[in-house]
Amino acid sequence: MAPWLDATRRRPILAIIVTTLMAVIVVIVDLASGGRPDPPELRAAATLLDGGWRFHTGDDPRWADPDTDDAAWEVIDMTAPPGSHDGDVGLPDYVDGWMAHGHPGYRGYAWYRRAVTVPAGSAAWDVLGPTLVEDGYELYWNGQRLGGSGRLGAAPRVVGTRPLRFALPADAAGTRGVLAVRTYMLPASAISATGGGMHSAPILAPRPIAAALHRVQWQRTIAGYIVDVIEPIAMLALIGLALACGSRSRRRGFLIFASIALALAATRRLDNAIVSWTDLQDLTTYAWLASVLWVPTIAAWLLAWNRWCLPPWRSIDVLAIVLAMAGTVGAMTQSASWTGGTRLGAIALFVVIAARMARHGPMRILSLVTLASIMAGLFGGELLDPIGVPGIWFPFGIGVSRTQYVYAIAIPLLAVLVVRTLAPDRDPGLSDSVG
Repeated sequence: MAPWLDATRRRPILAIIVTTLMAVIVVIVDLASGGRPDPPELRAAATLLDGGWRFHTGDDPRWADPDTDDAAWEVIDMTAPPGSHDGDVGLPDYVDGWMAHGHPGYRGYAWYRRAVTVPAGSAAWDVLGPTLVEDGYELYWNGQRLGGSGRLGAAPRVVGTRPLRFALPADAAGTRGVLAVRTYMLPASAISATGGGMHSAPILAPRPIAAALHRVQWQRTIAGYIVDVIEPIAMLALIGLALACGSRSRRRGFLIFASIALALAATRRLDNAIVSWTDLQDLTTYAWLASVLWVPTIAAWLLAWNRWCLPPWRSIDVLAIVLAMAGTVGAMTQSASWTGGTRLGAIALFVVIAARMARHGPMRILSLVTLASIMAGLFGGELLDPIGVPGIWFPFGIGVSRTQYVYAIAIPLLAVLVVRTLAPDRDPGLSDSVG
């Protein structure tokens, strides 16, 4: 038996392997389920409200009124090319936003309007809201607000767009009305060539069909962020493993700071699902957290890996703290130069640590591979973009980011590394005197 597979570590490592395989199976099943196209029979019974929509930038509550004269408004074609989808989750029926229709760089309010004929009959009718809007919207039927994503107005609170279903008035069947969509793009939102406003058309459907389509939309949305839930759970479990091993580990300092880094990373990943599935957090807070959380996360990983080879170098600790302070300034001031310089400085420190580990660190291959995976997750833009690694893949038609792939590798590697720090006294590779 290999010395590192003694009884102290064999069972935990087997548990890590089994748990990882089970998590992968759960994710694959969910991606395969969520990535299926809408059932043809449901789409055939519903009406995608694509085609020409009247469009006007600015904001005026009177534009919800069906009697508003919109003849002079622009027309935006909401017809999606066959097979189109967004570049994140993989939502179908994707169309370019207003920036691709003559309004590059515009952010703020804009309205969409179109006439809709509701078929006659006894069925109640619903409208499924657009599944992708930058950034929030309200939907009106003949001037009556049916609901929306977030709260618009004088002090807008914009939340992530998710599948929403709105009931039309009971007397809507057999009538022709005006559907109006008031959209709002945050001033701080990123500008792109195709950004702004609605990226998918609403759907008109009778109540039973609408409910079924709504469930399908939610399955797709859940699948789009399922990894952002599974991986944080795995990170928290890994923290528990590190705490359980702490009293018997020869790398307590490493485990402490690695646990802090994992807690920060789990918060960042889970935040994606929270903002996409719920109204608990507005997009402004989400964007702020995304721009700031990477700073203490990188600092914690630097402090952790500096303690893999003992004793830790005080100079690296000091530089890690200095870089964290500089990164905080860059994040708060939105300075690209400060942020970029901080991240490159952190990469340089990780390289120094890796060189030290390669020379006389314990478990060289496992620790270096684990460190490399952590760096790939933290610095994908700097390390993976230049070699052409795509930022997102679409297995089963659902987007999975490369960061999610990287963490799927890094988490079990780190778990095995934690277990292997439970070395028997006879193992010289983990002696506190190393380094």
